Amino acid sequence: MRYNLGIVKRIYITTAIPYVNAAPHIGFALEAVQADCIARFYRALGYEVLFSSGTDENSLKNVQAAEAEGVPTGQLVDKYARQFAALKETLNLSWDIFNRTSLPHHFAGAQKLWDLCKKEDIYKKKYKGLYCVGCELFYTPSELVAGKCPEHLTTLEQVEEENYFFRLSAYQDFLYKLIDSDKLKIVPQTRKNEVLSFIKQGLADFSISRSRERARGWGVPVPGDPTQVLYVWFDALTTYLTALGFSRSDTRYEKYWEENPNRLHVIGKGIIRFHAVYWPAMLASAGLPLPKTEFVHGYITVNGEKISKSLGNVIDPFELVEKFGVDPIRFYLLREIPSWGDGDFSVTRLKDLYNGELANGLGNLVARVARLCSDVNLNLPEKKNFKFKKSVSDNLKSFRFDQAILALWDEIKGLDGQINREKPWELAGSQLKKAISPIAQAVREIGFNLSPFLPETSEKILSQFSGKVIQLASLFPRI
Repeated sequence: MRYNLGIVKRIYITTAIPYVNAAPHIGFALEAVQADCIARFYRALGYEVLFSSGTDENSLKNVQAAEAEGVPTGQLVDKYARQFAALKETLNLSWDIFNRTSLPHHFAGAQKLWDLCKKEDIYKKKYKGLYCVGCELFYTPSELVAGKCPEHLTTLEQVEEENYFFRLSAYQDFLYKLIDSDKLKIVPQTRKNEVLSFIKQGLADFSISRSRERARGWGVPVPGDPTQVLYVWFDALTTYLTALGFSRSDTRYEKYWEENPNRLHVIGKGIIRFHAVYWPAMLASAGLPLPKTEFVHGYITVNGEKISKSLGNVIDPFELVEKFGVDPIRFYLLREIPSWGDGDFSVTRLKDLYNGELANGLGNLVARVARLCSDVNLNLPEKKNFKFKKSVSDNLKSFRFDQAILALWDEIKGLDGQINREKPWELAGSQLKKAISPIAQAVREIGFNLSPFLPETSEKILSQFSGKVIQLASLFPRI
């Protein structure tokens, strides 16, 4: 079946899938909220949206974490996968699919991708190299920082064994042209430049399996060779297909991958090599469609250091939401963390933004206007066909969440200034109704434009200015 894309617009949006060797931290919360914001925006534009997330459960990191906790690996990944799945409710996320890579349908899909790759692209050889378990990646000596992993600053393990390799070197020119021409569009430009520079240096073939012994028997078996399991990144990347039913008779795969021109990955900068180099090469070898866009966000830092389980400076998103509420946390992540770069987290800054921009800014404006409307029992005409402001739409299409929010807050400040200048509280009756009606309508428009960012707050504002008698409500009590 072919889908008429000229009539119905579709987009498939994915987060990366985090390892489940520990509880979720705010670094993944950033990515999940960003992807959710995009999904809500495109739904509001009338797109058919499929939004997928999940967990990466077949890595050696998970095995080691289970050993450290003294529990079976399956028990450990089940425990932490449930915690990642619980982020949906905690952060008010709207993903449609939560795909776990330890499930049978994913095993079948990962093995299917292996079998589809050109036979000449997969070969076996002995090798040795420096391996970071945290990255699940081999590094060359020139890539190290003071002899350690550049990502985790940990000592690498010397590994020597016989494994299967993927002939990445055969795809160097193909990948360079693909990305340089924006057939695979990488946003922002700085990340695109990094990938092109990496490809220019020359691509080496990479190992796509591990010995079953070193993997402790955990992982997806290599088709036809029970002594090996799939390299975790070969298997994990396949989640974007298996979430759609790639290994089964499922029309979602055809609808949202094969025949859908809008295939978007939302990822962190630390895994760009896997998504922009390894993944399209694997798909090309298998004769499958490639992703169309990759939005690459930066890291949340604490005191200038990346938040990382291995560095021990993790911030718990569940505790933050319990203390401050879901929309204030979404607001901080989308407004304060630069969309195209790194940003520092601080509870002090969170409180300042909450009180200054949410309570005294948006909350105060809504309360002032609602109070004045209630004085004249104002009923706004019902409205359903809201539109996004150009500043919001343009910025969200280029993944500039922070700039979109700043533009909305400029409007909030402008409306506050207008109220202060016009002093409608000094008016009464028809004069007050005439003065406050356009301001109330502007607040309602802002409420709609907040829907991708602050869905609960947006719903409250739209409900309060819904065309019925306006009910006063406090959005953000000061803290």
